Amino acid sequence: MVNYLIVTFAVTLIYFASAERLSTYVRLIALHGLLLCGIAVFELKEVNLVNLLFIIAETLFFKAMILPWLLGRIIGRSGVTRVHRQAVPGFYLLLFSIAGLLISVSLARILLNPFINTIYLAIALFTLYTGLLLIVTHQLIISHLIGFLVVENAVFLFSLAVGSEMPMLINIGILLDLFVGALILGFFGLKLKPHTNELTMLKD
Repeated sequence: MVNYLIVTFAVTLIYFASAERLSTYVRLIALHGLLLCGIAVFELKEVNLVNLLFIIAETLFFKAMILPWLLGRIIGRSGVTRVHRQAVPGFYLLLFSIAGLLISVSLARILLNPFINTIYLAIALFTLYTGLLLIVTHQLIISHLIGFLVVENAVFLFSLAVGSEMPMLINIGILLDLFVGALILGFFGLKLKPHTNELTMLKD
């Protein structure tokens, strides 16, 4: 079952490259929360009840519900619904995304280690690559915000890659994830949303 969740997660990362509406990004972020919850529940076999509830609350409540709701409010108030017209065309982003997947798998094989889950490492590298790709190739500040949130998911997956038998490491990764997510949404989202278009023009 967990393999299907991992494959679905990788497919959603590729779909990020071809999406043209910000609302699609929001739905994908929510889906990431659900998938990460399922992956963590199936993978972390030695987690006690407290840790398990902590992980479920972080993925289902924060990633799958709170983050998409806040992003939807930010997008609604900014009045921006589509990816900026000067963003790199989706076809090229799709090619970059597939190339990133191949590179991530190759790096994971090169870094093969008995203490690291190679599959999670590959997906974590691909998630990191996808987030950075969104940040570098898009013009809108909101797209950058979503890119940072995708990078956060990479942190979560990195913790799974090395911590399936180390629940404390998972908790540290989750706490970092929560802290960075709240910081990004609070500062870039809630504080800067009235000036989204002006910041985009300055970046141009």
